[in-house]
Amino acid sequence: MMNDEKDLRVRTKMFARRIIRLYGALPKSNAAVQILGKQALRAGTSVGANYREAHRARSKAEFISKIGDCLKEADETLYWMELLLEENFVATGKLQPLMRENDELLAILTTISKRAKGLE
Repeated sequence: MMNDEKDLRVRTKMFARRIIRLYGALPKSNAAVQILGKQALRAGTSVGANYREAHRARSKAEFISKIGDCLKEADETLYWMELLLEENFVATGKLQPLMRENDELLAILTTISKRAKGLE
C-alpha cells in the first residue's frame, strides 16, 4: 500500500507539472484564455497538494475531507479544460491526454474516498 500511496503522490505531482506546462503554452494575448488557464492552473496544482495533506492527515475524518478536496479540485480542473477545448483555445489532440489523466485520477480518488468511508 505504501508504494501505491507514493506512486499517487508522484502521479499527482506529474499531473500538476503537466498543467503548469499547459498554462505556459497558452497564448498570452487572449484574456479569456489566460483566465481559464489560470483557473485550470490553480485547481490542477491543488490536486497533488491536497493529496499530500491527506497522506499526512491526523485522523480518518481529516483524511476523508482532504480526499474530498482532491476530488473537488480534479473535477474543477476538468471543467476548465473542457471550456478551453470547447472554445477551441487548445487543440483536442493536445488536451485529450491530460483530460484522460484527470479522469483516471478522479476514478482513483473516488475509490479511495469510498473505501475510506467504508462504502466499498
